[in-house]
Amino acid sequence: MSRRQRPSSPPRGAPNPTNGPRFRAPIAGDEISRLLPEGSPALLQALGIIGRDGNANADANRKIKQVSHLLRLIQPALDDAFARHPEPVLVDFGAGRSALSLVVAHAWAERHGRGRVYAVESRAELMQKASTAAAQCGLSRFEPVADTILDATIPERAHFVLALHACDVATDHALLRALRSGADHIALVPCCQAEVARMLQVVPAQAGLHELWSRPWHRREFGAHLTNVLRALVLQAQGYQVTVTELTGWEHAIKNELIIGRRVARFHRGAQSELRALLATIPVRPWLLQQLGWFDESAEPASDESPNPDEGQGGGPLDAAD
Repeated sequence: MSRRQRPSSPPRGAPNPTNGPRFRAPIAGDEISRLLPEGSPALLQALGIIGRDGNANADANRKIKQVSHLLRLIQPALDDAFARHPEPVLVDFGAGRSALSLVVAHAWAERHGRGRVYAVESRAELMQKASTAAAQCGLSRFEPVADTILDATIPERAHFVLALHACDVATDHALLRALRSGADHIALVPCCQAEVARMLQVVPAQAGLHELWSRPWHRREFGAHLTNVLRALVLQAQGYQVTVTELTGWEHAIKNELIIGRRVARFHRGAQSELRALLATIPVRPWLLQQLGWFDESAEPASDESPNPDEGQGGGPLDAAD
């Protein structure tokens, strides 16, 4: 295969889902208002995502539709957090320009008059822009945190945690912090993932399995899939009810898998057994599982590190009290 014919590109002349008219077209202000909660376009305008005329270009069109689809999918979790907690703590790890966390702060925390939204992003200049946009739009419950996911100073207890397109192990950093904070709800949209693919390079050949990852292209794709399977199993083993679905149409996002977890118990023995069996079959050692103690033979993996006192294996909802 020549360098010009990259595997990730469709053959010449074939339709490309990310190059169609819906992807390339700008979006008008009236459609933006229809897609987002009332008042949100002003926030995106302050961030520079929407132009002064209230319209958005093709790139912004894609971002706006990602935000719109994700808001609809996480709305039940956000509503639940505000219904059950007097001062809910919402955290957006790897927030980027903070478009999503600003909209959540506006449409939930400000509307309810309680709770706080923390946007964590290592690029200080983006946090400064987000802070300026929040001030311009009168948001008092938005907290920008310019730091890495692992080092960011946020409240010990979080009720909803989000990580949208945090690259490679950054998604796992967010997931670890969410688990350790006892988050009621977790939503992940993973981005590029290379950690497990690298590990698969040195996994011994196994009859009937090795062909799943023996070729570089398959190893990359299978590694990404296995990473998300492990993340979903970790959530379930930690007592979360897990849903895996599509975020939005492929024309708006290439990295399109959404993993949602709702905490219903302290642990789930069945999922723990499934996870152990999978790791025995494909012996990779991802960073997240190392941090959770899955490879420490002297102790059981951590089934719960949160402040919640509830017991069980799944079935009943957690008590609203921390």
